[in-house]
Amino acid sequence: MSDLVKPLGAVTRRGTFKLAAALLSTAAMPAGLGVAFAAEGEGVLRIAHPVFNMDWSPLRGGGDYLRWNSLWWASAMYFDSDNTLHPYVVKSWTPNADNTVWTLAIADDAVFSDGSPITAADVKGSWELSAMPSTRNQRVDLALSSVTGYQEMIGGQAKEMPGLVVKDDKTLEVQLSAVDPIFFQRIATQVVPIVKASQARDENGEEVLEWWTAQNGVVVSGPFKPVEMDLDAGKLAFEPNENFFGPKPLLKRIEIQTVEDPVTATALMQNGQFDAHTAFATPTMDQDLGKDFASGVMIPKGQHFWLNVNRAPTDDPKVRQALIMAIDRDGLKASYPSGPMEKADQILNAVPGVDEAFEAYPFDPEGAKKLLAESSYGGPDRLPTIMMVGISTPASQLAAQYIAEQWRQNLGIAAVQMKPQIDAYSGPDQANVQIFRDDVGTRVPDAVVYLLGSIYSGSSNAKNKLGGYKNADVDAKLEEAAVKSVDDPDRQRLAQEAQRAFREDWAFIPWYFEGMSKWAMPQVKGIVKNLDWQVYEPWKLSVERS
Repeated sequence: MSDLVKPLGAVTRRGTFKLAAALLSTAAMPAGLGVAFAAEGEGVLRIAHPVFNMDWSPLRGGGDYLRWNSLWWASAMYFDSDNTLHPYVVKSWTPNADNTVWTLAIADDAVFSDGSPITAADVKGSWELSAMPSTRNQRVDLALSSVTGYQEMIGGQAKEMPGLVVKDDKTLEVQLSAVDPIFFQRIATQVVPIVKASQARDENGEEVLEWWTAQNGVVVSGPFKPVEMDLDAGKLAFEPNENFFGPKPLLKRIEIQTVEDPVTATALMQNGQFDAHTAFATPTMDQDLGKDFASGVMIPKGQHFWLNVNRAPTDDPKVRQALIMAIDRDGLKASYPSGPMEKADQILNAVPGVDEAFEAYPFDPEGAKKLLAESSYGGPDRLPTIMMVGISTPASQLAAQYIAEQWRQNLGIAAVQMKPQIDAYSGPDQANVQIFRDDVGTRVPDAVVYLLGSIYSGSSNAKNKLGGYKNADVDAKLEEAAVKSVDDPDRQRLAQEAQRAFREDWAFIPWYFEGMSKWAMPQVKGIVKNLDWQVYEPWKLSVERS
């Protein structure tokens, strides 16, 4: 058998299966190229995965494989695509009067795949294990940072959180170190799923090595269980968990195979060898695989260009305003990648509290020229070179080039540099950068949380991308809003006022809001996702082959 027709199922992580993109153009699929699957038929979902992951622990809080956590792990609660909250392992959540103590009731019928009950101790142990520094959960702070004792755990000084109190087998009391009216929303996430603590933690509270593998008899909480794992070959298979306490899954099997090259994956999906992909983007995705492949609901996440308010020349407010007003942002639509993207005018999107009265930045070339002339630089000739970083994708390259051309045409600015990687320009080197292209968003459908991570002075975005941005009015409004309940209209009002105050600082170029792509062919049904990038009801997945 030649290398060009060797089944992908036989390819190991260190194998030599490499195909030039030209040989795998979608117009010329080599005859016989295929994937060796163990099962076929309408009840089998076949997924292409882009990375050889040797670690599939559900507690890492990141990585491409996190997007399949919901197949085999249950979370406390979960959001659907409309941001409606559903009970799951936790059936009810009750706060005290000041939202500093929450009582969680575990579902009576919640059991693991071995039939043993899911207890309050399992929830406590799962969350504590997620917070152990050695577990390396990338986003555990999004869920648990307000729990009493979290800071000591994440700092390595403790192995338990005193704020997690088991009252009985089905009741967990959570004591918080600060008022948090939306704590119940924070724990509705697959970032900190529920595992069998006695299997996953050792006597020292650390994570047991490879406890999550099929070979080690992993006990799961979700609708599917792993039955095969050959990580060197990049292959995993799941079948229904017969003891799952939720609805019976429609699929009889899910198979995941690593295919690193997106051109290869495109050809294999066109050829019917795969039904879905973990994370996919090519310049011709919608032409190759159809618009439905990338369609999906809008999510609270936006891509923007952030101006460093403490770096010349963007430390001058008139320069910032001129740079923004000189751009016809409707022209940026040509840079959107394939998929359900929308033009952004503000930061907030896809959460309650989006400001319908927000005033978009105007396109006013003449006004921009006047502002630049009035600035401390007096015009374009005295401006230092403007550097933009984070220009690493075809879409961001097109957008950055368009912005630079608008500045050239409308302001006479010619000295603009573009660099791909953000990481190379963080820390001390940040002083060399005026504009960062990066995303902001939230996994909690709340306007205050969204802005706390975007424009609050303590956020990473304000400290790094905005160069130490601080507006006392913005901070005060967000701090006041953060302690108000989710049903208090002042919570959203204050968030909107904070965003409007930020607008007047002219510190960002809005670009686009993101959609949650299905990354699935038309035969896959029920693959709607939530803010965690999870198929939130995987028991509804089905495959209908023609």
